[in-house]
Amino acid sequence: MSKVLYIKANIKPEGESRTFQVSDYFVEQYQKEHPQDEIVILDLYKEEIDFLRPEDLGKIYGPKDESSKQNPVLKYAYQFVEADKYIFAAPMWNLGAPAIIKAYFDYVSVAGITFKYGESGPVGLCEGKKAVHITSRGGVYAGTSIEMDDRYLRTILGLFGVKDVTTIPVEGVDILGIDVVAKVNEAKEIAKNVASEF
Repeated sequence: MSKVLYIKANIKPEGESRTFQVSDYFVEQYQKEHPQDEIVILDLYKEEIDFLRPEDLGKIYGPKDESSKQNPVLKYAYQFVEADKYIFAAPMWNLGAPAIIKAYFDYVSVAGITFKYGESGPVGLCEGKKAVHITSRGGVYAGTSIEMDDRYLRTILGLFGVKDVTTIPVEGVDILGIDVVAKVNEAKEIAKNVASEF
């Protein structure tokens, strides 16, 4: 049995978010294919993820032991490392991911939990795990130099050792004349196929 962490980062309500339309469908299909797996939903806006405070730094950079697992500042890092798979649902905002994603990773990027420093630099402690990134974008940005949402996510996950990352973009949904429903349905078809192998 695998533990799947479903990380949602969109302030829009469920029915309005095109990202969530695809990501929730992905989760439904995944559950059909893997009914034994546990899915933990982490909605970052409902969690009210905030920026790190000066008083949090001692916990982030301090020693890690069994008692630190109970620390509220470190709970997201421990939750992350205990998962086997990750589903990220986050739209592209202003060429990047929503700021709350970066704030979340500031809690997750903890040396001694999700990665460590070796003789040659950082070493990921989440190797062998995989992720899917589901994102909607108003324009068509995949493969361009100004797309920074997926590149950031892949880079930070790489720091943790997560190299197997699949992206399902819903592109061009704000371009005039685009059939948004068709675009979402196309992404759902891709999501269905990915879910069976994920």
